[in-house]
Amino acid sequence: MIPASVSSTILEVTQATSIQSIESVQTLWSGYGEIARVNLVGSQFESLIVKWVNPPVAANHPRGWSTDQSHQRKLRSYQVESCWYTKFSDRLSDTCRVAKCYQATAQGDQHLFLLEDLDAAGFGDRRGRLDQAGVQSVLTWLAEFHATFMGCDAAGLWPVGTYWHLATRPDELAAIDDSQPLKQFASLIDQTLSTCPIQTLVHGDAKVANFCFPEKASGCTRVAAVDFQYVGGGCGMKDVAYFLGSCLSEDQCDRDAESHLDFYFAKLADALSARNDLNVTGAEVESTWRPLYPIAWADFHRFLLGWCPGHQKLHAYTHRMTKEAIALLKQQK
Repeated sequence: MIPASVSSTILEVTQATSIQSIESVQTLWSGYGEIARVNLVGSQFESLIVKWVNPPVAANHPRGWSTDQSHQRKLRSYQVESCWYTKFSDRLSDTCRVAKCYQATAQGDQHLFLLEDLDAAGFGDRRGRLDQAGVQSVLTWLAEFHATFMGCDAAGLWPVGTYWHLATRPDELAAIDDSQPLKQFASLIDQTLSTCPIQTLVHGDAKVANFCFPEKASGCTRVAAVDFQYVGGGCGMKDVAYFLGSCLSEDQCDRDAESHLDFYFAKLADALSARNDLNVTGAEVESTWRPLYPIAWADFHRFLLGWCPGHQKLHAYTHRMTKEAIALLKQQK
């Protein structure tokens, strides 16, 4: 529940005369707070989104991973998100839409984010499975994002982005049987991605649920993204592989992944060519990143195998990508 002190801050920041209503949108993972829509009276904003982070005394992880390591990672993730909104988000153009941040404050482990209501801005549709146009809209967003932050210093963010980064997931790695090749190659997979000579910022949790789509009748093809708790340095293939796995079936991955990669790299080349301050071309990035696609897929496979070994995403395509990744790494030894 949003406390009265937060309501006072909302009125002060928005210059609203009153709050008409507060609608809960969702609780944060493991009960760490709440996201709510606040409808206002007498303000230039009809509504805004409040993200109120108030960590519990005892966390309740849905899958039982309530450890101190998990708690500290979550606390850090909200610090990262605050840094993202205050120091990085305004570098993005309207072709790579995110919510405007009106205020981001912290007191101890509590965080308050006052954000633009993307539903009111025309991005009110949420989707699970996507058609080709939907996939391409998100890949365009990712390409613009990666191009914008190509070579960017991740100071204040995660040095290595994504919520499944190996160094932050020792418990999940320990849960994998020692006989699993994926466990044996986990460090090399992580090292290969983290030492890739071309780095950008990655969203870090680029699943389809974190993208907001326009109503289909609007004719708009742009999307907006939310949830920047795990943004940090990395290879763009980590976002792309994770996104495709979040919205495509096993058969769709088998059939369409290569064409989706073609589309992404074409959009990335376009976005990079629009920048005149870089000494890297789209072709150079593709030649460096594209071979890392199966390795990025295997990196997330490692996390899932320890976290939830019966997960539906651990299908034949995932296993094939991991086999390809390990074969590539063996060749490089």
